[in-house]
Amino acid sequence: KAAHDLSMARKPRIHLPGGYYHVMMRGNGGNNIFFSSGDRNRFLLFMQEGIERYDHRVHAFCLMDNHVHLLIQVGATPLSNVMQNLGFRYTRYINKKRKTVGHLFQGRFKSILIEADNYLLTLMRYIHLNPVRAGMCESAGEYEWSSHGGYLGSTPIAWLHTQEVLARFSSDEQQARTRYAEFIEKGNGEKWRKEFHHGSHLGQILGTDHFADIAIKTSDQGITKPRTAIEILTTVCKVYGIELDRMYKSGNGRPYSEIRGIVAMLIQESEGIKLTSLAKELGRDLSALSKAAER
Repeated sequence: KAAHDLSMARKPRIHLPGGYYHVMMRGNGGNNIFFSSGDRNRFLLFMQEGIERYDHRVHAFCLMDNHVHLLIQVGATPLSNVMQNLGFRYTRYINKKRKTVGHLFQGRFKSILIEADNYLLTLMRYIHLNPVRAGMCESAGEYEWSSHGGYLGSTPIAWLHTQEVLARFSSDEQQARTRYAEFIEKGNGEKWRKEFHHGSHLGQILGTDHFADIAIKTSDQGITKPRTAIEILTTVCKVYGIELDRMYKSGNGRPYSEIRGIVAMLIQESEGIKLTSLAKELGRDLSALSKAAER
């Protein structure tokens, strides 16, 4: 009941097409989420594939041992879809590699929508200096697993979107990189900043009152009631050309098992719907549906 009450109390995400978000993902219980360089490279690969699928931009990243900082600009696809896909794929990779089960990340990811005109550069610097604040190195350039090298040009990252930040320093690329490096260096000694973690409006937005009003109104206009399990099931059945009634029978062959797996996966990637609702609807075992979704 407590878990149910907590899920009911969750605030809906603010979705602003074109908006910039500071995203934080933490290990469950403060535990590590990366165990090797290969793990970090795989996470970056999943990020790249996500960009190709959802058409968003990554302006900055920093992969620590037990948490991640990202600066993402979304397109039409809500941030929730982007992060659920990334978290799901990486968790599956780690569980398979380490022969473990269960959650890798601590609850839902944290995100703050920022007003770019006021905070884009300072947030980007804050993210790149995270290893320095943690005492892991003396300068951002010493840390391998951030996008800092991409901005300097020393570590080319094709999918990293550096143009917008660099253009704010100079129209000349080399001069922009030099001024960027100076800007980062000036931030050495900067402490933890509450506003980048908790926002100033609803705990989800960092910006002026006017910016927050626009973001909330735009997001409200796009909000629809969460789909139900039966609505998703009905739609998938139509795609397969299968009568809905057939799904309630005991057959386990294809395409029925495949349909159940796809519906279960879509529910797992949706907010406001629980996989238990599909299990009850079809009279199926919850763990079997979860495994079908993974397949």
